[in-house]
Amino acid sequence: MLQTAMFSVLTLTAATALSAQADQRSADLERRAAQVDAKVIAWRRDIHANPELSNREVRTAALVARHLRRLGLEVRTGVAHTGVVGVLRGGRPGPVVALRADMDALPVTEAVDLPFASKVRSTYNGQDVGVMHACGHDAHVAMLMGAAEVLAGMRRELRGTVTFIFQPAEEGAPAGEGGGAQMMITEGVLDNPKPAAIFGLHVFPYPTGEIRYRAGGTMASADVLRIVVRGRQTHGAMPWGGIDPIVTAAQIILGLQTITSRQIDLTAAPAVVTIGAINGGIRFNIIPDSVVLVGTIRTLDPAMQRDIHARVRRTAESIAQAAGATAEVTIELTAPVTYNDPALTARMLPTLERVAGAGNVRLAPPLTTAEDFSRYQERIPGLFFFLGITPRDADPRTVAANHSPRFFVDEAALPLGTRALVRLAMDYLSGGH
Repeated sequence: MLQTAMFSVLTLTAATALSAQADQRSADLERRAAQVDAKVIAWRRDIHANPELSNREVRTAALVARHLRRLGLEVRTGVAHTGVVGVLRGGRPGPVVALRADMDALPVTEAVDLPFASKVRSTYNGQDVGVMHACGHDAHVAMLMGAAEVLAGMRRELRGTVTFIFQPAEEGAPAGEGGGAQMMITEGVLDNPKPAAIFGLHVFPYPTGEIRYRAGGTMASADVLRIVVRGRQTHGAMPWGGIDPIVTAAQIILGLQTITSRQIDLTAAPAVVTIGAINGGIRFNIIPDSVVLVGTIRTLDPAMQRDIHARVRRTAESIAQAAGATAEVTIELTAPVTYNDPALTARMLPTLERVAGAGNVRLAPPLTTAEDFSRYQERIPGLFFFLGITPRDADPRTVAANHSPRFFVDEAALPLGTRALVRLAMDYLSGGH
């Protein structure tokens, strides 16, 4: 009986000591995070005012590399053209975890009235364009730079290693160039050290202070669809003398819309088939030889993706055959489904709730937009979540969406994003929540 009582006292004492250590570590983390909050905002504004298109993030990469070197990290530059990778080895043994931010801006002319609004212009696909961080990657880079500084200051108590991935070309590499997450992986970003898990976030027009997440399929795969309809050219006044690819293309477009509206069980997962451009013909009275259709396919389930691909091919080819034409269908995968590992999501959910408050962490709906963070998730378990950046007095239903020239980031959200990245890394490495 006495032994049992003594054991209970010792257990309670040990638990109290561990709790005190955890509280002290949390206080230290918060103190360090508070010290970088102003820096994060300054970095974000600097990057926002100096945006760079995909695979051209030279200035941004130099800013990141200089910061990581000052923190004493092992730094690689020039990964996948302009990518930067920093490795922080903790003072205690443990696993490896990766944190990722994307760096590229978009060919969008900014329409937000800010003192640090972008005035940058560049060339995109041969056209003179404005350049803007219209998707919030400037905020992603700044928050990860802040997280790196906080974690570097706590390296002695860090149980394991953190790899910081600053990735170019998430929006897609320029024509004729490789890039993005796939090229980062090919060039060894997930090797030596090899992360056991990866975390990333995206700013989104949810209310500031909120974090949204979803286990499983979170963002859609993105396929580029190209259909070349070949007929036979003839005079527009005598259509019976040829095979009209324009009429055939119109029938194919209508047929494709029945795939998602009549053939696929959309209660299982959302799916979209969109034709975004039609090109064919040069003169009002000539029926051309061919018409080219281009579009996108979005799915949140790999099996459904394969099924839709087969139905798109069959629909286009069969309609063309019925008209005496042919249809050449090409489908190129640009990003797989962004799939949050269910076990990892469940494990790290308490961390997100502790950082933001349980009432501010909510389930996100599936999105038919895409993210090449999914490439990392094909290799290792990953969790990708959303950080709200819409002021509380604004209506999220009416604010400008990502990729809009009026896209606005409430900087009051950035401290939460920095802390979420730090906590996820530390809690994963410590094996706790």
